[in-house]
Amino acid sequence: MDDHSDLFRKSQEFLQMINQQKDFIQDVLKENERLRYQIANLQGQPSSDPLVAQELALLKKKVEQLEAQKTEIERRYQNVEAENKDFAQRYVEIEEQNNNLANLYVASYQLHSTLDFQEVLHIVMEIIINLIGAEIFSIMLLDEKTNDLGVLAHEGYDENFKFPRVHIGDGVIGSVVKTGESYYINQAGSGYKVDFLHPMACIPLKIKENVIGVINIHKLLVQKDAFTAVDYELFSLLAAHAATAIFSSRLYSQSERKLTTIQGFLDLLTTSGQRG
Repeated sequence: MDDHSDLFRKSQEFLQMINQQKDFIQDVLKENERLRYQIANLQGQPSSDPLVAQELALLKKKVEQLEAQKTEIERRYQNVEAENKDFAQRYVEIEEQNNNLANLYVASYQLHSTLDFQEVLHIVMEIIINLIGAEIFSIMLLDEKTNDLGVLAHEGYDENFKFPRVHIGDGVIGSVVKTGESYYINQAGSGYKVDFLHPMACIPLKIKENVIGVINIHKLLVQKDAFTAVDYELFSLLAAHAATAIFSSRLYSQSERKLTTIQGFLDLLTTSGQRG
């Protein structure tokens, strides 16, 4: 917020400076016009008069000085205007970053507000669509028994598409799981075709150093050309929060099923004992 306020203050100062310089240039132009008028009148008088010639030379020299001063002010004005545009752009970028981080904070709170596994997945997908701007993506989880990944949730793929399972270390996705390092490329051109095994971005879902899955992004929305600096921060924060939420809700769901099974078995034993 300090950067935000500082940029806003500096932008206001530059705007005030620009307005002052505009007024000064106008004064210089008026003075220049007045002197040129005097020069024209003096030039119309007999040139043999030494006083007229002297005054004419002084006026011409003053006009030259004013012209040089005006040129310098215009140069400074252009520099200040360019710098002001730069500050304005940075102001917009920080505003956007603050908004995205605020949205992510809300989304992170939502992720940890429920232990319902399907609801957590839905929240993660909404974050990927609305904050990252992904059109086609998938979420994969690691099966520790088989050491491969299967698709848990997805968006944008053809309904008949058969998702392959990916082994640790194989290809882009498998390498991300093995190393724990994210993978990114720039948005592809108009001829780009979605290849599941070669995503634009692959972000590991990590709990400390343990990778439990990945988020694969294969295509961005039409209005988004490429990933931004804010996206990389969002990926990093999302991966940690999403991993924790998915892992916790999955454990909870499994424990709930086990408890239900045990309770059902106990009820069955109790009922059988009463009949006996």
